[in-house]
Amino acid sequence: MSPEKHVIEIQTGSKKIKVGDGSFTVMAGPCSIESYQQFLSTAKTVLANGATLLRGGVWKLRTSSKSFQGLGNEALDIVQKVTRELDTGITIEVTDPRQIEELYSMVSMFQVGSRNMHNYALLKELAKQDKPVLLKRGFAALVSEWINAAEYVNQDGNPKVILCERGIRTFETSTRNTLDLNSAIYAKKNTPYPVIIDPSHGVGISNLVPDLALAATALGIDGLIMEVHPNPKEALSDGMQALTFENFEHLMNKTTKVLSALDRSLQRL
Repeated sequence: MSPEKHVIEIQTGSKKIKVGDGSFTVMAGPCSIESYQQFLSTAKTVLANGATLLRGGVWKLRTSSKSFQGLGNEALDIVQKVTRELDTGITIEVTDPRQIEELYSMVSMFQVGSRNMHNYALLKELAKQDKPVLLKRGFAALVSEWINAAEYVNQDGNPKVILCERGIRTFETSTRNTLDLNSAIYAKKNTPYPVIIDPSHGVGISNLVPDLALAATALGIDGLIMEVHPNPKEALSDGMQALTFENFEHLMNKTTKVLSALDRSLQRL
């Protein structure tokens, strides 16, 4: 018997969306917020084409210390300006328990990145919050470990958890990661949590992202989170996996068709 499903309500601007209610939710935006104009143009584009929640990196945990680490507090100022101007919401990755208070007033949902899935001090602090938590799977985590991490948040007081499969490290090196659709649908059928997929990190190659996004859509999961950039070749982080505005628009048109064939609908504001 399948567990009773959680439906997660997210406040986005003056409106609310639901994840896990049978509709399909798309979250999109740049890997890193680089400037006001970059974030504003990206936000306008993804919202106009069916996304209902923005994503954007403020503090970036990078494998190389020499890589762009995010704008930090400067990006927070940009987030506030753009979300107010467009009356929308955003999910931001929180990398340290000390950032929660600073982020609280401006995020619709906290995001826990792959590297922090095992950061139990962070998970326990997020359990005390009343906002949803998007929990990305660790890139070398077992499904059981992923689910147990979600339980840290749920059992300590915050049942508003959304699981995100974002690719795992395997023996294969032709792509950045291996997108584990098996585990995504397993989690969907065997946990109470909604499940979304991040095909951008899952494959790391932009021209493969749409195909995996459509495969995930057909799988029956609850939504997607994707990286979109006005000029991926000039992106300060993860440009190789970001969709252009045109490619995102084309993908969303196809996504709508796939959902229609499955008697599902794209959630819209």
